Amino acid sequence: MSLKVSHHLLLCVPNKTSSLCSNLAQSKQSWEQLKFILKKLRLEEPNRPEGIVLRSKVDCLRICKSGPILLIWPEGIWYQKVFPNRVEPIINRHIIKGQPIKEWVLKNTPLRNLGNKVH
Repeated sequence: MSLKVSHHLLLCVPNKTSSLCSNLAQSKQSWEQLKFILKKLRLEEPNRPEGIVLRSKVDCLRICKSGPILLIWPEGIWYQKVFPNRVEPIINRHIIKGQPIKEWVLKNTPLRNLGNKVH
């Protein structure tokens, strides 16, 4: 059985305070907001016609001064300063409407020639 994947969201939420991470509390709050919004909008449903939206908490994406960082695949969009109040607009505009919020994008590193199915 294969699972159609729409997007995979990776949010930096370090396990411990680091001299590099200046926004640990904000990262944790953003993670909770991300889980809440994805559930509220039913984007994590495996039978969603557009595909499921996966989320992963990652320890560090190595761009700490601009954090929290949210990396969205397959587009490879790196959002900076993803505080809790930015999570819902990013989900609504980028994931649902397909329109990245350019003024919040730090960089873009798109995947090329990869399918969107998990086996």
